[in-house]
Amino acid sequence: MPRSPGSRREPRWARELRGGHPWLLSSAQRGNEHAGLPAWREGNAVRALVDGRSYLPVLAEALARTGQGDAVLFTGWRAEAEELLDDGGPPLAAALVAAARRGALVRGLLWRSHPEALGYTLEANRALARAVTAAGGRVLLDQRVRPLGSHHQKSVVVTGDGGADELAFVGGIDTARSRRDGAGHRGDPQARSFARVYGPTPAWHDVQLQVRGPAVRDVETVFRQRWTDPAPPTRWPWHTVPDRLHGIDRAPGPLPPPAPPPDPAGTCTVQLLRTYPRRRPRYPFAPDGERSVARGYAKALARARRLVYVEDQYLWSRDVARIFAAALRRSPTLRLVAVVPRYVDREGGLDFPASLLGQNTAWKTVLAAGGDRVQLFDLENEAGRPVYVHAKVCVVDDVWAAVGSANLNRRSWTHDSELTAAVLDEQRDGRRPLDPGGLGDGARAFARELRLALMREHLGRTDGDDTDLLDLGEAAGTMRRAAADLDAWHDDGRRGPRPPGQVRAHPRRTGGGWLPRALVTPVYGLAYDPDGRPWSMRLRHEL
Repeated sequence: MPRSPGSRREPRWARELRGGHPWLLSSAQRGNEHAGLPAWREGNAVRALVDGRSYLPVLAEALARTGQGDAVLFTGWRAEAEELLDDGGPPLAAALVAAARRGALVRGLLWRSHPEALGYTLEANRALARAVTAAGGRVLLDQRVRPLGSHHQKSVVVTGDGGADELAFVGGIDTARSRRDGAGHRGDPQARSFARVYGPTPAWHDVQLQVRGPAVRDVETVFRQRWTDPAPPTRWPWHTVPDRLHGIDRAPGPLPPPAPPPDPAGTCTVQLLRTYPRRRPRYPFAPDGERSVARGYAKALARARRLVYVEDQYLWSRDVARIFAAALRRSPTLRLVAVVPRYVDREGGLDFPASLLGQNTAWKTVLAAGGDRVQLFDLENEAGRPVYVHAKVCVVDDVWAAVGSANLNRRSWTHDSELTAAVLDEQRDGRRPLDPGGLGDGARAFARELRLALMREHLGRTDGDDTDLLDLGEAAGTMRRAAADLDAWHDDGRRGPRPPGQVRAHPRRTGGGWLPRALVTPVYGLAYDPDGRPWSMRLRHEL
């Protein structure tokens, strides 16, 4: 990994990321000449919807407005027909079926998952596909992935004639059970089976973006490329026969031509970052795969000077840790604040030791580079139950922000299909410090407000109560003190008033001795955090 700009040991891919726009990838830097996307789109209005109770009702409203001449195009990892989009409904399937019956074109791509007996989503995804198809829409169960891979993108596009009602959603929130939780994190009454430590209604934290403006057409392009992939959705007879028996389409069918991009709607530049593996047969839009999520992070982190704020479901993998460690070594003033789940989402088999292996490998690398400049936290609600952090968020120096489906692990950076939106707001934030990174970039309104909104939620604060969070170093110190106060309250037997907030210091668990690590390592690399790069790139540690 790079030691300093221009070092002789700096990898070729790192040198390629220098130049052009200081924060965003050029088309060449994406590393996929067949991407079919512009480098970025200016003039967008972007809104962060924090937690499912912010996102799902907005999605319900968007679907309710659709009718003849409109289109609803969605991708998902997990989707459940009965999940309510708001407390009073409608259920997801009813909202999509109603749109189709009003004349909207409804098309979806859901991962053809493994059976729910193994803890996955096949039956749920199949039920939604069947309901939408019966109403005149079409949903494919898509297994055009590498072995042991998945389609992990989570997006919805609502299109019309290019007018103001067109919008897209991109992020980490599935339209599924347990996702309809709010800032207090009391959980979704429609819970899913989960690790027992999270309780009967798991508290769930996540983020989705709403986008209006020209970038809506780019999210649509990502859907269209996958929809028209000529490879069959699955080639296995034990998949194709059940599809036919359940009345689920296997042929995608044509889509109407896309409209011109919507007019500018705001001040945000949006760059879509993706992961696709190298697959046989090859993706037409990514013959050698695409790793622009990884490259986008690497370019932004190379410019980091004061604070990288991360929320992530995993934060593991040596390949990811090297990028963060290089940023910490490069800038002695840089801090990393990371919010992760306290426990993994499964308790059986190799899940726990595999997660420990991945986390310890990454965290040791990052801590060796940053020492006490690295802060790891997890969350709990007021009842003391841990909050499952499913978000995939990164904010660098209050300038560059990324929200999407891609976790900080090798699987999400190389192996599964992923979609992340990087946002660079042209509007400067006028509050001090005006230029926290010191490079002349200023503080950008969207990135700063996203970080502040997340910190306020975790600290138990109301909107606007963030004066001590504007300075990046002071914000990191505030998070550390809040975690120390809550940890001390627990250590003292929970006597007296509970300190405000949800932040706890994340425990540093060990992964056991050399024998458990030796047994888990092969399984971890094959099944938990696989590598989708060509072998030549793996050997050279290229992105």
